[in-house]
Amino acid sequence: MLSARKIPRACQSCRLQLLSLFENGFTNCVPANTARARYSSTQFQTRPRTLPYRQTASRAFSTTRIRAKEPKVDQPKAVGGIDAGIEAVVMQARQTFGETLPKDYLSAEEYVIYERLYGPPLRETKPEDLEYLPEGEEKVDPDKVRNVLLRQNDQGEYEEVEFDPELGYSVMEEEMPSEETDEMYLGNEQVLAEDEALAGELEQVEEGENIVEDYDEGVLVSEDVDENAIRVQGRNQREIDAIARLQLDMDAALAQPLEEEEEEMDEEYEEDEEEMEEDEEEEDDGVWISSDAVRTHPHTMTGRSGTYPTTLTFPKETFLAPISELLARANTKHITETAERVFGGKGLPYSASVPASKKMLPQKNIGLDAMQHKMSEIEADAYLAAVMPGTFASITNTLVEVRKRLGPQWVRDLIFREGGEGPRVLDAGGAGAGVIAWREILQAEWDVMRDEGLVEGEQVPHGKTSVLTGSSALRHRISRFLEDTTFLPRLPEYMPGPSTTPHLDRNLNQPRKSYDIIIAPHTLFPLKEDFRRKNMVQNLWSLLDPNGGVLIIIEKGLPRGFEAIAGARSLLLDTHISSPGETAFENEIQSPNSEKARFTKKEEGMIIAPCTNHLKCPMYPVPGFSSGRKDFCHFPQRFIRPDYLQKVLGAKIRNHEDAKFSYIAVRRGVDARKTSPNPLQGEEATLQSLVGYEAYDLPESGVEIDTEPSDVKFEPLNLPRIILPSLKRRGHVTLDLCTPSGKLERWTVPRSFSKAAYRDARKSSWGDLWALGAKTRTFRSPRLGRGGEEGGKIKGIRDGKMGKGGKKMKKKHFDMIMGKEGVAEIKEAGIAGRLVKREKRTKGGRIWKEPKPLGEDD
Repeated sequence: MLSARKIPRACQSCRLQLLSLFENGFTNCVPANTARARYSSTQFQTRPRTLPYRQTASRAFSTTRIRAKEPKVDQPKAVGGIDAGIEAVVMQARQTFGETLPKDYLSAEEYVIYERLYGPPLRETKPEDLEYLPEGEEKVDPDKVRNVLLRQNDQGEYEEVEFDPELGYSVMEEEMPSEETDEMYLGNEQVLAEDEALAGELEQVEEGENIVEDYDEGVLVSEDVDENAIRVQGRNQREIDAIARLQLDMDAALAQPLEEEEEEMDEEYEEDEEEMEEDEEEEDDGVWISSDAVRTHPHTMTGRSGTYPTTLTFPKETFLAPISELLARANTKHITETAERVFGGKGLPYSASVPASKKMLPQKNIGLDAMQHKMSEIEADAYLAAVMPGTFASITNTLVEVRKRLGPQWVRDLIFREGGEGPRVLDAGGAGAGVIAWREILQAEWDVMRDEGLVEGEQVPHGKTSVLTGSSALRHRISRFLEDTTFLPRLPEYMPGPSTTPHLDRNLNQPRKSYDIIIAPHTLFPLKEDFRRKNMVQNLWSLLDPNGGVLIIIEKGLPRGFEAIAGARSLLLDTHISSPGETAFENEIQSPNSEKARFTKKEEGMIIAPCTNHLKCPMYPVPGFSSGRKDFCHFPQRFIRPDYLQKVLGAKIRNHEDAKFSYIAVRRGVDARKTSPNPLQGEEATLQSLVGYEAYDLPESGVEIDTEPSDVKFEPLNLPRIILPSLKRRGHVTLDLCTPSGKLERWTVPRSFSKAAYRDARKSSWGDLWALGAKTRTFRSPRLGRGGEEGGKIKGIRDGKMGKGGKKMKKKHFDMIMGKEGVAEIKEAGIAGRLVKREKRTKGGRIWKEPKPLGEDD
């Protein structure tokens, strides 16, 4: 049983809410003080009943009985001497219209009080500020109205109990014994006092209902006078008039012709349909245009390098999942200890990437090499965890750049090779990371061709792949996730002579295998001797397909790694790749080819990236080691670290890493510069790049541009490359470039030069090709360190003999003493000649003096 008297433990607000339900009933309940007035243009079916405003004062705890309040004669009407009637009107206007106010609603005196209490209104009240009921209030069917209370049963569930308001305030299905009723009310004086107060309030409520009924009758009579009049709901006649004026404004706004609105809606609908059709056409064509591509110049998009997005995420199925499964067998603590022992301690500075905090350490190669034959089980796990991610990131960046410069047709020709053989790939140093990166490039191109309808099937044919692994422990792990792969323990020996030369036993050499792509990361840095590095480069070159094979050599982004790459570049340009004016080279006397001819003709070939010229590298003018080198060619690639690498490094702040590397990509047997539409080379190409290709050789588009026809053709292979991060300043951008003329230059692109060039220069990245020109051009001398510039003079050192620490040594002057038979003695001149060394001092520490020569008197 549920009643209002049996909830003494309920909070005061809940008890008052329940009592109000008993007072007003459970149907047609409308709050007395609505915040905003409502109006309707239709006739009310039922009118809400509102009670007059009663201000109830809370009474503090007291032991005395409640008495009727007597009116206080001395109490002022309102605070501050304001008339209570005016203040009530102002408060009612604020409650009805909120922070707005209708025009001419308050008098001058009332408006002054309004501003004093609430400040000036925000604006004039508009029709849309009020609640509009277009269909009137809902009809109430008295037959369907149910008065229901909820009662909790023994199981703790609530069930509905019908309530009849005529029976009183409590509903009891079962009569309670009088003893329980007496016990319930014993000692509860507060409840009894509330009952007495409630009885008094009920009498006031009945009087208020009679007043409201009289007021409703008056309103209904006024409604019967004019059925077409505007019917509104307000607290007084002033509110009714104000709301009626707002209603007229609303009707005038709604009375506008609907034809204009329908025409506007039709036009918007047609525009939306056209946009949807354009989007569908773009989707059907398989071309998605981003906002950056719309604002960026097309030549700038062509010159961009690196992956998209710039932060590389490793493929889960082919890289992360299999390696994580292999490393799960070993303890992470053991892998971490082994990696720190092999790769130089915390941060792993001797792995594929060097952290910024370890740059001052001695520059060393990677601690573990894929070609070494001895490697323990835990060292193989450390290699997979610490070296493979950085190697994969650098190889992916390089392959993406090669594919951009050679075009998609190069990859498609390898896939559709005659006989269905597919591409032949050799990973010489990446331990399978190069093969995985190449397969990702193949799969991306295959998906594009499948969308174009050229091929069918989900999986691309991988062709023949070979991986160079010397250790059996590493080979067994890599074979778990590399299928259809041949593993080689070492590279075949390099034979400088032709394969047709017979041996002493009259047997001929076996024909060497050839590969379309050879990826050789971290193979030259471990070799300290220069002749061993040359032998490795020539061996890799001999394994290339002479009809378009691509060789990619990658090293760590350090000065020592760059010197290895620059040495390989010089060797290939001097002895293998022909350039304009240099089609042959002179053989050495010890070379077997010198017996046949003095000069050997070079092969056709080209440098794909990063160089755009075949001249001497401006950062490597003198071969060999250079201490203190500051400028060297290298590029970054950011990647998201795998979970196992995060655990090995113990990193908790960031989960990404920048792998910096130096590389060179060359092609054998094909020179794209000869078939290029732009024959400019050297300084001519640099001057044209300085002017820019912004208005030349634009791709075909639907927008007509008034440009004069020109013979200038755009060619990415003739553009300068950004070799350092761009310097972005207010109003201009400074770019450090390696130009096609083989020089380091600094170009400035101000806002006044070109709006498109300035915008693209601010968006340019390290390693991009720049095609939109510049306003100013200055030459930049590279910082090569000691012994790194021709002529023997080093930047920052005066002329003269260099001493310890790079300081200039003073010249020593000597005096020659001539005797009868010639030069008798040579001594240092000046003060230095009178000073003696420590061993020439006497036992007491005095300066040792020379004995006087014997004279005639002695």
